[in-house]
Amino acid sequence: QVQLVESGGGLVQTGGSLRLSCAASGRTFSSTAMGWFRRAPGKEREFVAAVKWGAQFYADSVQGRFTISRDNAKGTLYLQMNSLKPEDTAVYYCAAGASSGRVSEPVGYGYWGQGTQVTVSS
Repeated sequence: QVQLVESGGGLVQTGGSLRLSCAASGRTFSSTAMGWFRRAPGKEREFVAAVKWGAQFYADSVQGRFTISRDNAKGTLYLQMNSLKPEDTAVYYCAAGASSGRVSEPVGYGYWGQGTQVTVSS
């Protein structure tokens, strides 16, 4: 059974940092894209960042503040979030398994985690 388990969310002040982790089990995703999406209260799910074959992709809103990385040996995806803003407050979801199409489109991902809450206080 494939599982994606996120961790590392929490409450942080504006300007602070958090590091999210996503541990994958049940299969390897080294040859597919993995990414992070988020959903803020009352808003649609939106793309945050993705990594595929070593190339990194970011939403404009997080470019320069967030860094995505993966450790294929450990089967773990990371999201380092710096200079956090209140508008980054959301539930963050790990996604995996996108082998074609745009990595920013959630429809391409076959596996999703349960999400981890990130709250940035002003």
